[in-house]
Amino acid sequence: MPLPALSEARATNPDTALIARVRAGEPLAFEPIMRRHNRRLYRLARSITGSDAEAEDVVQETYLRAYEKLDDFIGPEGFAAWLARIATNEALGRLRKRGRVILLDDRRRGGDGENRERGIETMETHQPGPERLAANGELRRLLEHAIDSLPDEFRAVFVLRAVEGMSVVETADSLDIRPETVKTRFHRARQRLQETLGAQFDALMPAAYEFGGSHCDRVVASVLARIAPPAGDGRR
Repeated sequence: MPLPALSEARATNPDTALIARVRAGEPLAFEPIMRRHNRRLYRLARSITGSDAEAEDVVQETYLRAYEKLDDFIGPEGFAAWLARIATNEALGRLRKRGRVILLDDRRRGGDGENRERGIETMETHQPGPERLAANGELRRLLEHAIDSLPDEFRAVFVLRAVEGMSVVETADSLDIRPETVKTRFHRARQRLQETLGAQFDALMPAAYEFGGSHCDRVVASVLARIAPPAGDGRR
């Protein structure tokens, strides 16, 4: 069965249907899976590694590992979180090799282990409107720098919640931490960013860590080159 056009695959095939096709020996069915999850995984990897190039490498390695271990995924729900955990482990492993360690799993410490900070619910700002600011490349870089400056344990939670729009439960599943920890770290991250950027920063979040176009194509092409069999070979 030939792979449908990408737009059709996105519209009619949930992850579970595409996974079934890959398991049945159709590796090209992995392409719409990658395009569906590319930006989220990139943003997650970027929030941990702090490097654009390394985050892209993490995403590629995540897909390769997921492809090889696809039979380990039980499903049918939870594929996005399963991919996110692979990406998180890959990104953290790279930091350990560089001599840095981030403890995302608060259970090792018996709690958050973070000091309470002064909360700021609203702040006035004299900056232009968020629509104009979001279109400004310099502001986007300022925004990303502010997120990068968050403590390591806050950054991944904030990116998944505020930038990617994931729920508390989805974020907790992706990072393998407690929902209560997600809430605490997200709240404290917001406080810090409000201090830096003002109360309008929420409207700017979708502009952070964009990943599409040539970046997305490059990841997909690189992974497919390694998993797709030669022409005429129907094996996985």
